[in-house]
Amino acid sequence: MWATENTRSAIFDAFKRRETYATTGPRMGLRFFGGWEFTDDDLRTRNPAVAGYAKGVPMGGDLRPNEGEEAPSFLLAALRDPIGANLDRMQVIKGWMDADGALHEKVYDVAWSDGREMDANGKVPAVGNTVDIETASWSNSIGASELTSVWTDPDFDPAEPAFYYVRVLEIPTPRWVVYDKLRFGIELPAEAQLIHQERAYSSPIWYTPSKG
Repeated sequence: MWATENTRSAIFDAFKRRETYATTGPRMGLRFFGGWEFTDDDLRTRNPAVAGYAKGVPMGGDLRPNEGEEAPSFLLAALRDPIGANLDRMQVIKGWMDADGALHEKVYDVAWSDGREMDANGKVPAVGNTVDIETASWSNSIGASELTSVWTDPDFDPAEPAFYYVRVLEIPTPRWVVYDKLRFGIELPAEAQLIHQERAYSSPIWYTPSKG
């Protein structure tokens, strides 16, 4: 969680306002803010949270009311685990309810490493794979140590309730079974998954249409 200080009361306050995120193990850092006026200039700092709190709401919050048809913008920043793997990409997952009450979900790649190009379908190719199964190792020769982005929802409909959350993916690394294979000299079943991508997830930011 993001707390104002390392005290019991501040930590519980962070839980109550849902300013929290989770990882599958690595200690990545993740910031996520939503608002109506973020720009790329807000990334020109080593502390994007300053603009995030000043111009929007953090993860776990509700977007402030806004007049007009303008789409919300989001400020995202992720930092790799200092002793872990580099980052592959950041994604925004959007969920929304249409006029008929049906639920939908869509994944957007919003920032990625190594100068890859997004294709016509909005997808970014795989980052690559440096995993050496025999030595249970990998190389940080691919990926990025940090990723930042300001992203605006291209499919926004002000009449539809929606939520947005962030997913951050590391480059591929060996799964724990590979370390056990090396340490104990055991044979793994053919169907064992040997490589994965650790990740982090933010709490959602919520949008509720105006009743007016």
